[in-house]
Amino acid sequence: MLGGGGKSSSSSTTAAAAGGTWVSTTSVSASGRRIQREMSELNADPPPHCSAAPKGDNLFHWVATIIGPPGTPYQGGIFFLDITFPSDYPFQPPKVVFKTRIYHCNVDAAGNLSLDILKDSWSPALTITKVLTAIRAIFTNPDPYTPLISGVARLYLADKAKHDEIAAEWTLRFAK
Repeated sequence: MLGGGGKSSSSSTTAAAAGGTWVSTTSVSASGRRIQREMSELNADPPPHCSAAPKGDNLFHWVATIIGPPGTPYQGGIFFLDITFPSDYPFQPPKVVFKTRIYHCNVDAAGNLSLDILKDSWSPALTITKVLTAIRAIFTNPDPYTPLISGVARLYLADKAKHDEIAAEWTLRFAK
């Protein structure tokens, strides 16, 4: 036998064959179990007008759909989002990107979203159901004071009717 003993060497080989070190493989496995549990909870009790599921076989890459809420300029629009879970989820937030264009002060042209719970206010106690609920809430309550697109925020504050007209046009053009 060469080296420092069979057990340690075989554990390293197993970990390497699994695609990483022993620690990261365990972390991914724990993350995967958490994501599976959240998927079951989401399927059992989805938030209103929201759905999400893994894209293909990859448990860490999801596609979500949010239907624009009634009484908003986004009403009836179908908005697709891309959700990517990090390998250390839930200790880091998922990355959420709008794939459907939307006229909104908190979503930039690339679909990036400004939402505090996806950044500094993230907590491992949050779930994907709570994230979808928070995203849906910005349809009815945008935050023009921390915008990604300041021109849209200024219009929202100065002339909400004009803002809503443009947002409704974009919804009709891109989300229906």
